[in-house]
Amino acid sequence: MVAGPLPAPSGPGKDRLRLWIRLLRASRTIEAELRERLKKEFDTTLPRFDVMAALFRAPEGMLMSDLSRFLLVSNGNVTGIVDRLVSEGLVARARRNGDRRTSMVRLTDEGSKSFATMAAAHEAWIGELLGKVSEEDARRLTGMLTSFRSNWEGRE
Repeated sequence: MVAGPLPAPSGPGKDRLRLWIRLLRASRTIEAELRERLKKEFDTTLPRFDVMAALFRAPEGMLMSDLSRFLLVSNGNVTGIVDRLVSEGLVARARRNGDRRTSMVRLTDEGSKSFATMAAAHEAWIGELLGKVSEEDARRLTGMLTSFRSNWEGRE
């Protein structure tokens, strides 16, 4: 038996459910396209790009624990990615004040140049993928989502 598409949610409170579904679909669709393009154009992954983006924003470096918290992933996930980036010369790792338990990581000059190239392409891809969204709508939606985020942020 083949089932047809599920009917759209309806009734009181269903607008929020529809919004969630649309946000999720948009996010997954765009993310899948970015993953494919990063792999094809730069032979890299979205998690590697995300780590490099976070470090690019913090030129003085970040503690590994702060990096994983910022990216909302486990220390173990970040450690494997950082290890590979260090071995490729894109990231440098140093002990913080001689403490063996904490590491500071930062992009190397080569890593910064590499990321800048990827970031420019990434920005162009986002411009293409969201090209039908006007600047005004983008600002309005960003503001709405920022406001929404403040409603639940910090509930951890």
